[in-house]
Amino acid sequence: MQPVHVWIRSESRSTERRAPVVPADVPLLLDAGFEVTVEDSPQRVFATEEYAAAGAFVVDEGTWTDAPHDAYVLGIKELSDEPASLHHRHIYFAHAFKGQDDARRTLERFRRGGGRLLDIEYLTDEDGRRVVAFGYWAGYMGAALGVLHLAGRLAAPLAPMTKHELDEQLEQAGKGGADQLLALVTGARGRSGRGAQRALMTAGVPLTRWDRQETRDLHKQALLGHDVLVNCVVTHTPTTPFVEQADLEHERRLRVLADVTCDVTGPTNMLPVNSEITTWQQPVRQLHVGNPDHGSAPLDVIAIDNLPSLLPREASEGFSADLTPHLLGLGEADGPSGPWRAAGRAFDEATGKLGAREG
Repeated sequence: MQPVHVWIRSESRSTERRAPVVPADVPLLLDAGFEVTVEDSPQRVFATEEYAAAGAFVVDEGTWTDAPHDAYVLGIKELSDEPASLHHRHIYFAHAFKGQDDARRTLERFRRGGGRLLDIEYLTDEDGRRVVAFGYWAGYMGAALGVLHLAGRLAAPLAPMTKHELDEQLEQAGKGGADQLLALVTGARGRSGRGAQRALMTAGVPLTRWDRQETRDLHKQALLGHDVLVNCVVTHTPTTPFVEQADLEHERRLRVLADVTCDVTGPTNMLPVNSEITTWQQPVRQLHVGNPDHGSAPLDVIAIDNLPSLLPREASEGFSADLTPHLLGLGEADGPSGPWRAAGRAFDEATGKLGAREG
């Protein structure tokens, strides 16, 4: 039987520093009989030399298009725009199954080339829970940016850092008055919610935790009575939004939306007042200038869709520790099962709907 071939590609997005598998975990795949190829990448937080020392075969960046047909091409974020047809099996976060912007184009590329997309977001267990995610560090960084912005300490453009460096900034913000802020974390029991809470506690910010019960029985005025909302809710079904356009003119304390989920173009966007991401270059955008006559404050949004890449080393190490054992499942004698089968079903359903719309 041919060894399973995992091809770790470089990232096309210039601000992406993470790696789906870190050098320290490469030997786990090699010892299981896998073939591991890693593309060179000057922007990845781990040096290419570390992968070579771990036993991986190193190739030029962007050469995944010429990878063997049976290779699994593994990445983090979106693919480059070319080629127009995709014939490999790709593993990455595509954000293409819920009708997001560019979703149709992404799926069409796979359909044209006969390839398959195993979206990491849809690697789920028997109970439908995700088994691999960057959520903790996304929540941590999203909450941290919200606090630093309110404290007047957020400088642009943003740059990758270590957790130690970020925590020092949060502690200084707390000592400078951020400990008088009020923060609300929605989706508090999930990975992102737990990370957000830890960052807020590091800054000494008083926080309110909402999970399913509180978001189902939404108390809008209580929500608007916080300085910052850290949104960590992921939903696949339409739900009452947290902040709508009509809320902006009402009396409120809320000044910052830190949208960790960042589902800004999907039909289940919990913060429909915002429909655009923000960037490392411009991390904050003003949504509303405020209205003193109505007691409404200015409202800003932070909606960066690769937050964990600002803490690339810690985020990659945690993610790789979770993903690598599941990658070993790609080599099962009866074919990929469990979470991989769930991801395959999600792809089939998405492409099936694409065909139905054409009909």
